[in-house]
Amino acid sequence: MSHPSPPAHDGGRSVSAPASPFWDHPEPLAVGSAPVPEYGVGSLADLLPTLAAGMDVPGTTALIPELATADRNCVFLIDGLGWEQLKAHPDEAPFLTSLLASSRGGTGRPITVGYPATTATSLASVGTGLPPGAHGLPGYTVRNPETDELMNQLRWQPWTAPRVWQPHPTIFQLADQAGVHTAQVSSPAFQNTPLTQIALSGGTFHGRLSGEERMDLAAEQLAAGDRSLVYTYYSEVDGKGHRFGVDSDPWRGQLMYVDRLVQRLAEQLPPRTALYVTADHGMIDIPFDEEHRIDFDADWELRAGVNLLGGEGRARHVYAVPGAESDVLTCWREVLGEQFWVASRDEAIAAGWFGRPDQVDERVYARIGDVIAAARDDVLIIASEREPKESAMVGNHGSLTPVEQLVPLLEVRS
Repeated sequence: MSHPSPPAHDGGRSVSAPASPFWDHPEPLAVGSAPVPEYGVGSLADLLPTLAAGMDVPGTTALIPELATADRNCVFLIDGLGWEQLKAHPDEAPFLTSLLASSRGGTGRPITVGYPATTATSLASVGTGLPPGAHGLPGYTVRNPETDELMNQLRWQPWTAPRVWQPHPTIFQLADQAGVHTAQVSSPAFQNTPLTQIALSGGTFHGRLSGEERMDLAAEQLAAGDRSLVYTYYSEVDGKGHRFGVDSDPWRGQLMYVDRLVQRLAEQLPPRTALYVTADHGMIDIPFDEEHRIDFDADWELRAGVNLLGGEGRARHVYAVPGAESDVLTCWREVLGEQFWVASRDEAIAAGWFGRPDQVDERVYARIGDVIAAARDDVLIIASEREPKESAMVGNHGSLTPVEQLVPLLEVRS
């Protein structure tokens, strides 16, 4: 089947606005009424191009027009902190909550992360300014068409040449080339990972173990240039959510800690700085019973005609045995009913799940499942034998629901 080639790299720009907001759409959208991420007007991929355009970086365009320009910009990404989770816990996050009402000279609103709502995909969208269909990381695990193996894009296993897998420049690289002081401040463990190379590289990387050290160094890096673009990251809100669940005591403790980190950084901002606090996805807890956890490894109907099972529990890529694509699509729709939005590859692309249809790159097309299943209820498709660790997680994410898609975009200005 033919499909359009992507346009040249333009930071994911030139996408028309949706008719109404993602989280309040009155009419069915896309396949089976699935809402579509707000690519081009209010998604995670639009943030860095907007900030870079405000610093006159060539090849970037402001896509979120309400964000005022600043000479120095910092993005603090908190892994796993969804908009709905933050709003539900004001006592644990008093400083972040204060930013929701624009009480500190900034703005607080939700944006969508893109599909699927998962870390590898979202970090690539942040760093490249492109939707998943263009940057090419459209899931937690996806098929490598060259080898017919599943590729874990978070752990980068099995090894694949990073710049072949994702060839577009990052916004950090474009900013660095334009003379903007550019830096990433994160865990030392991430410095040389392939995901960092293809999504977050450009300028200098500074590894620090503690959150406090990262906040202090991020402030120093912001002050190091007349124009600065600094990224910093914290992971353990997500980690505690996966292990213990959203709203558990360990998760609440991490939210309290990261709230203090944001305040620490905000109080050190040099003049003419905008700090943006955001996240890569939200999270939902799924009960441990057969009604809410459908086991692919124990379900002969779901396994029939399937060559590879990719993605994750709430955002599955299903790769059929050649010739069985239509039968697998029919079966998955019948078995899963209205618990999932189930689409063919072409239906999901046409609906805009991975970005505007003409942005889906030729090299990415076959990485997307023949069938895609996105959870709409509090349900998972686990694989107890082939994915034992993932199948045991309490908190999960990946799909198109507001609890997973919506993340905060909070602003502090100095």
